[in-house]
Amino acid sequence: MRVAQIAVLAAGVGLAGFGVYMAQTYVAQTEQAMASARAQSDARPAMPTVELLVATRPLRYGEPIRAEDVRSVPWPETARPEGAFVAIEELLPNPQRPRIALRAMEAMEPILAVKVSEPGQPAGIAAQLAPGMRAFTMRVDAGSGISGNLRPSDLVDVYWTGRAGDQGEVTRLIVSGLRTIALDDIADQDRNITGTPRTVTIEAAPEVVATLAQGQATGRLSLSVVGLDDSTSVATFQIDHSQLLGIEAQAQTVTERCTVRTRRGGEVVETEIPCTN
Repeated sequence: MRVAQIAVLAAGVGLAGFGVYMAQTYVAQTEQAMASARAQSDARPAMPTVELLVATRPLRYGEPIRAEDVRSVPWPETARPEGAFVAIEELLPNPQRPRIALRAMEAMEPILAVKVSEPGQPAGIAAQLAPGMRAFTMRVDAGSGISGNLRPSDLVDVYWTGRAGDQGEVTRLIVSGLRTIALDDIADQDRNITGTPRTVTIEAAPEVVATLAQGQATGRLSLSVVGLDDSTSVATFQIDHSQLLGIEAQAQTVTERCTVRTRRGGEVVETEIPCTN
């Protein structure tokens, strides 16, 4: 009996020792793998970064941007957004004349030049214009083609409908891909606008503004919304009444008619006779 007990005890001690050995081996292998991974990570070149200014809290349209609303964070240099600010002195050269948020920004979002006004400039239509561009306001109604489906920053094509000499009334595409900057003087892109606005303000070059002004004075302007990812170049075209109905112009055939006049008393009678060439 004692021999059996000793054998069982010896087997238990052997199994325990084997378990300790396996555990030590696993720990050693794990530490070796971790050390190898750290060595590879240290050998890998560090990604170059640049300091960018980001918002510390959500910013909404029209809010002034203060120094406490932004902070500097490291950003991958290869992924630096265009127009990002890198220094607080660049963003706020004069704390008494802060920039205004022109678009909504979330916390930790980079501050971009296209989303803020110039220092001291209020959030308005003038702050939305690119250099060299002008704002033009068009009167619209429910029949202008944009009822309830247009927002600031959308692109639109502009059509003119009016009389064009002997052609009668025609509709012509006069300019394509104009950016809207305000509806009823509201330039906030995050504001829900319901119904049909009374006016739409667009951004255009001065010569295009002259075209639109002439079109509004001589006919009716209609808008058509362009798709977000549509970069198709559209040539100017015109549709008249005949093209609308599919009527082809046909040459009119004039039949020659020969007559002779005979006076009968006080009456002149016109009689048709065969024509001779």
